[in-house]
Amino acid sequence: MNNTIEYKLEGRYALFTDPVTKIGGEKCSYHLPTYQALKGITESIYWKPTIVWIIDAVRIMKRIQTESKNVKPLQMDGHGSNWHELSIYTYLRDVEYQVKAHFEWNMQRPDLAKDRNDGKHYEIAKRMIEKGGRRDIFLGTRECQGYVTPCSFDSGVGAYDGDGELSYGVMFHSFEYPSESGVEMLKANLWQAKMKAGVIDFPRPENCPYKRDIHPMKREVIAVNTEEVID
Repeated sequence: MNNTIEYKLEGRYALFTDPVTKIGGEKCSYHLPTYQALKGITESIYWKPTIVWIIDAVRIMKRIQTESKNVKPLQMDGHGSNWHELSIYTYLRDVEYQVKAHFEWNMQRPDLAKDRNDGKHYEIAKRMIEKGGRRDIFLGTRECQGYVTPCSFDSGVGAYDGDGELSYGVMFHSFEYPSESGVEMLKANLWQAKMKAGVIDFPRPENCPYKRDIHPMKREVIAVNTEEVID
């Protein structure tokens, strides 16, 4: 089955935050991109409801650097009043990664079984990488524009190629949505993040050692024209 893609991801700034810190106030980026962020980027390159992207690994090509900026996010009290409040966001600066991912069939969509043509999706995904993606690429947040180009994983010299294992402790990994898991519960996955020789090998979402139930969520049922999806 032809279903594995590899691409280079780069940008001037990135902000890969723990979802807990997205409610407001100061934001500080993880030093590593999260599985969920890379999955979202890969879906921006190419996605259809027939497939589910699995992120296999990411390679850190440039040395990790951070930069703090003063920003004025809009605050709202829910009663029509809003104001700008000074906050400090800490971004990653001048980032470059190599990403390896593959797609699998979304078994929660049996109505799209006729669209399970690996060759078709694989060729389209490769073309979309060459074109820079179908949708805009953001590195964790909208103000951090990213760019994708084709590459071979393990090609070139990375900043951490000769280093040993470095542990980053417990980090957010991904969300599990009912549309992919089949379970009517939104779940957050966490894992013990490790980088070895500049490479982070991600576990699959279902294999993450720590899981948290966020709230019940029903799987959205969408009526589609199957023939249009297959085209």
